[in-house]
Amino acid sequence: MPDHASGHIALAHLQNVLDGPWAAVRRAHRDHLNGKFLPVYGETVDQARERVSRLLTELPVELGMGSAFPVEYGGRSDVGGSIVASEMLAQVDLSLMVKAGVQWGLFGGAIAALGTRRHHDAYLRDIVSGKILGCFAMTETGHGSDVQQLRTTCAYDPHTQTFDLHTPHEAARKDYIGNAARDGRMAVVFAQLITNGRQHGVHAWLVPIRDARGNPLPGVTIGDAGPKAGLLGVDNGRISFDHVTVPRDMLLDRYGQVAEDGTYSSPIENDSRRFFTMLGTLVRGRVSVGGAASAATKSALTIAVRYGDVRRQFGTPDADREVLLNDYLAHQRKLLPALATTYALHFAQAELVAALDEVQGGSGPVDEHRQRELESRAAGLKAAQTWHATRTIQMCREACGGAGYMAENRLPGLKADTDVFTTFEGDNTVLLQLVAKGLLTGYRDEFGSLDGWGRASFVAEQVRAMVLERTAARAVIERLISAVPGRDEEVAVTDRGWQLKVFEDREDHLLDGAVRRLRNGAATKKDRPFDIFNDVQDHVLAAAAAHIDRVTLEAFVAGIEGTADPAVRALLSRVCDLYALSVIEAHKGWFLEHGRLTPARSKAITAVVNSLLKELRPHMRTLVDGFAIPEEWLHCAILREEPDRQETMAAHDAASAPQAVPA
Repeated sequence: MPDHASGHIALAHLQNVLDGPWAAVRRAHRDHLNGKFLPVYGETVDQARERVSRLLTELPVELGMGSAFPVEYGGRSDVGGSIVASEMLAQVDLSLMVKAGVQWGLFGGAIAALGTRRHHDAYLRDIVSGKILGCFAMTETGHGSDVQQLRTTCAYDPHTQTFDLHTPHEAARKDYIGNAARDGRMAVVFAQLITNGRQHGVHAWLVPIRDARGNPLPGVTIGDAGPKAGLLGVDNGRISFDHVTVPRDMLLDRYGQVAEDGTYSSPIENDSRRFFTMLGTLVRGRVSVGGAASAATKSALTIAVRYGDVRRQFGTPDADREVLLNDYLAHQRKLLPALATTYALHFAQAELVAALDEVQGGSGPVDEHRQRELESRAAGLKAAQTWHATRTIQMCREACGGAGYMAENRLPGLKADTDVFTTFEGDNTVLLQLVAKGLLTGYRDEFGSLDGWGRASFVAEQVRAMVLERTAARAVIERLISAVPGRDEEVAVTDRGWQLKVFEDREDHLLDGAVRRLRNGAATKKDRPFDIFNDVQDHVLAAAAAHIDRVTLEAFVAGIEGTADPAVRALLSRVCDLYALSVIEAHKGWFLEHGRLTPARSKAITAVVNSLLKELRPHMRTLVDGFAIPEEWLHCAILREEPDRQETMAAHDAASAPQAVPA
């Protein structure tokens, strides 16, 4: 790790803040993951798959990739630790991270969450140890986000006491399934449960798909999903079932049981509520994907910022030296707001992981309201993090010029590997609609799939604005907002209370407007239920996005509040200012249209943003070094050339020595 600090900022203190409660997990990864786990540039698909499959079984036991599982099965009962482990692995090799996520997060996690003691005793030890490799077969060619409408069927026959698992047509084929094309021996298969002539909705079964030699079992057809843009080391495949016999005890029956005579029973009577309860237990995968996207974004920003600190371009009339890229305002405009957003999302992710660990890590019953709130937060943050990754990694590629296009400089791989994250574990647009449902309906259990929006009577009578719930540091946030004077013009745009109030006001206004438009639609379009929601869809999505912006800012404020070191706290406060004002600046049109900003104040925000960029310029390197990504993990040729260029920075460093950030 390079020993680099700016001014009076103690880099170790900043790293400690960012490492958070699971610092030991992060340190273990930095200590034990060496160069053999890094991507190999220029591999063929077969070479990448072979390497990643081998490395999956060689991951050091100290990392605890299966740490979410109970201790008795080889885990550590540490749900939060498993998410952080996934984030760290994403900074090494995203194919390896996804492969591990399929094995221990999706496949093993589904058995742990949806199965019962007999499934756990029979399979979890071998899944945690990697002796049994498996798949998570949910998505179908014709149904991805709308899981409730899956077409695969699994019908029970009381005479044989077995299920008949069947793919009725090509659109019902399980598609894009990780671990399917090469390595998976078993699969958790989601299908419509049918018994005694009645369908009981989507359930999951544990189904063997290959024999010990790797050959597909009778009735199971397995194919390769084909070439992909990235994640070459993940063997995505397609699976079809031709009346495959599945024993009755292979139903993962925590939430739905079938007796020998075919009688169905469940602790949750309502089919829709049962379905969403089952899916809610699998939220860990979505949290992991968002965290991995942010981890990859940190790697990209580290490369771009460090390159911009040594790469010079064009000179000035009064000097014979070319200017460092990071000294240009246009370059700062690219990198620093993205870096500020990455910090904000880091604290939002940390808060989400802590909430997940609290909700799912305990031994007692899960609080249903908190579970629903967790699912909504996970959906929204996953969308925000993955969209931010896609934008930022592309921007970093451009910021590094032609060098950024070379595979040896890591950025093309990060771009290709994370692109699918915007649709992986839920399409982002659909996920924002899930957030909006929570805001508009108070997490009503009776709400089913998207067609539920079309119930005119529901919309007309029961839609209401949510009761605002703070994320963390509630008392601090309330105090900051209540201290804001009545007239905005009298408040500095860097006033934290004003920023929080503006974010909250935007969310409330968008939400109130969406509710009003839905009610009006219900009154005028009673016979066109689909149109009631579809005509307001853009407004609803905007409200959901504003909600996530507010949640993210509040999490950042909470993170600053919990920071003890004064210099680090001051630096984070300036970064938070940049995040908040960058979001406001990006939505100036809305704020001006709705009278929330005057033209003069709008211009002032741009001026303050530019001032913050200059203030934070000397700390750019410290901010990326705070991520504590080991040099070897960056795996970037242009950074290996840095020592040869350091002498070119001497004059610049002397002229622009960083100062401490004022409190």
